[in-house]
Amino acid sequence: MATLTQKPSFLVPRLSIMMFIEFFIWGSWSVTLGVVMTKYDLATLIGDAFSASPIASIISPFILGMIVDRFFASQWVLALLHLVGAIILWFVPDVIIAGNGSLLLILLFIYTLCYMPTVALTNNIAFHNLTDSEKSFPIIRVFGTIGWIVAGLFIGQMNLSDSASIFHIASISSVVLGIYSLTLPHTPAPAKGQPFSLRDLFSADAFALLKIRHFFIFALCATLISIPLGTYYAYTAPFLSSIGVEKVSSLMSMGQMSEIIFMLLIPLFFKRLGIKYMLFIGMLAWFLRYVFFALGINEETRWLVYIGILLHGICYDFFFVVGFIYTDKVADEKVRAQAQSLVVLFTYGIGMLLGSQISGYLFNNMFTHDGIGESDIWATFWWIPAIAAAIISLLFLVTFKYKENQE
Repeated sequence: MATLTQKPSFLVPRLSIMMFIEFFIWGSWSVTLGVVMTKYDLATLIGDAFSASPIASIISPFILGMIVDRFFASQWVLALLHLVGAIILWFVPDVIIAGNGSLLLILLFIYTLCYMPTVALTNNIAFHNLTDSEKSFPIIRVFGTIGWIVAGLFIGQMNLSDSASIFHIASISSVVLGIYSLTLPHTPAPAKGQPFSLRDLFSADAFALLKIRHFFIFALCATLISIPLGTYYAYTAPFLSSIGVEKVSSLMSMGQMSEIIFMLLIPLFFKRLGIKYMLFIGMLAWFLRYVFFALGINEETRWLVYIGILLHGICYDFFFVVGFIYTDKVADEKVRAQAQSLVVLFTYGIGMLLGSQISGYLFNNMFTHDGIGESDIWATFWWIPAIAAAIISLLFLVTFKYKENQE
């Protein structure tokens, strides 16, 4: 609910601005990181670079989930993490230009230790202060998508897709959100004052949700589907660049544009489909996306690549956004921050770590520096995550049993 000094009518706009800047920061550097690294002869480290965020997502929930549930208000923690992250981001361009791959990986890891918890923190702030998350959260979250789009369009139109300066833009944006976070609705620690134990440190109450069969299936499939997802985030930009796309960041922002449409349609689909089939359709869309990438490598079928990018709206909204809403329904109020962090751990953490490493291994063994533009190899490369996504989707459809009124 809103604080005494803030009218409820301003709650949604305030949270929407939070989401806009949150994802503007991420979208400004992560989309074309692979292109930048290729330019500075660091392409063999792309898989490792994109492993930084997943590793951070595995480590951070244990600490941050406990901190915001027991000790500090979420908005204060959000502010601190973004201000510290801004300092780290500012020094990344110099490291890239110097070609210091080892130091780059270290800085990215330290930065993502700061950033990745903020994904769960922004969700927690929103869910805590909303009275009807099914209707209001998609509207707020869509501004995160708009932020990602604006970042992509700005980077692309300014011809910065292969420039290390993208990190300076992210740094400045992180300062802005750090300061803005101090004005957000108060989101207190729900278990503040209660005795502390190791159980809290390891988020045992959140992990206890895995005893619920349908949540265990969701967590398992969320982890597995994030493995092929890691391939998309790490190698779509180099793929598009290799087939002749010039404004890579701008083209990839088309996916976020479709995300806006489907985000706003989530409340409607909730009534028609329910959580299970929305999650299934989201997972199945990943399979279709990779198939279109594999089939669209030639000039005659290039339009399939564009459709694959446009599928991002269904891929992300129907799985991740609906997954966060589902988690909010299942978790008890006292562990919701931990539960949201747990989902981040399984998806952006374990799943994408495996995805980044596996796709990095495949890329380094299938391509040479001079052969990165060979279309036949790219086709084979994309068929692998396509088959994986199809199998995982069917596994989820058969095993996930959840009734809308059972949380």
